[in-house]
Amino acid sequence: MMINIKNNRVWFITGASSGLGYEFTKAALETGDQVVAVARNIDKLNELMNQYQEALLPLKLDVTDRSAVFDTVTKAFEHFGRLDIVINNAGNMVLGMIEEQSEEEARSQLETNFFGALWVCQAAMPYLRKQRSGHIIQISSIGGVLSGPMSGVYSASKFALEGMSEALAQEAAHFGVKLTIVEPGGYWTNLYVKMKTSQPLDAYNPVKEELAKQHSEGSVDSDPRLAAEAILKLVNSENPPLRLILGSFVYDIAIKTIKNRIAVWEQWEEVSRKAEKAIPAPEGLFGD
Repeated sequence: MMINIKNNRVWFITGASSGLGYEFTKAALETGDQVVAVARNIDKLNELMNQYQEALLPLKLDVTDRSAVFDTVTKAFEHFGRLDIVINNAGNMVLGMIEEQSEEEARSQLETNFFGALWVCQAAMPYLRKQRSGHIIQISSIGGVLSGPMSGVYSASKFALEGMSEALAQEAAHFGVKLTIVEPGGYWTNLYVKMKTSQPLDAYNPVKEELAKQHSEGSVDSDPRLAAEAILKLVNSENPPLRLILGSFVYDIAIKTIKNRIAVWEQWEEVSRKAEKAIPAPEGLFGD
């Protein structure tokens, strides 16, 4: 892997006041880069502001507000004169079975995890295109690779993010702009504090008890600084991947999941192939 370290790059990081976003911000500043750190509450960035002063620009932003996103990205560019690394990290999670999720809970996850990232990408791309350079990093999740009980809507938001990002990666590549989807496992962040739970239905109690048992036996979370170190390696790479998994536990799960999918596809290959046979367009299909 070739590493090309460049100082004084400009980062734009959402959800920068806590958790992984805070660690990304701190790591970027420590390397000598400049950071536009955006969050709904930027008070928690005061300590970094006192230490790094002109290298850090904290801006208050709710990423679900499309107009505000465009205004904030414009301010960021006008302040530093360029954008090099854009990290869509802002997110939220509401645990609950599909049947338990309210409309407000479902929409809030899509609004932040998918639409928020979409608005930032739309706002940043004109600047990155003109520069013919830049690196967009989408913080997805192992939940963007596979889903399971209690995290279905959250995974839906991450699946949507990954689908959009695959297309954007190909579109942006024409202008020299790179994109990487990062799929982290568990880290000890305030996600656990902010995380909400849907109104429970008693019918699912046995399932939840089994899930709780599995979690207690197999879940190991990590120091978020390790994720920041991985991001630094990623942005310093001359040939970054489209996807990057963070964590051994989730890496093994992802590999097993994809292998199982391939095995099932192969088992049903005959049915799949017989469902396709090219024929001329039916008469009148296109209004002729």
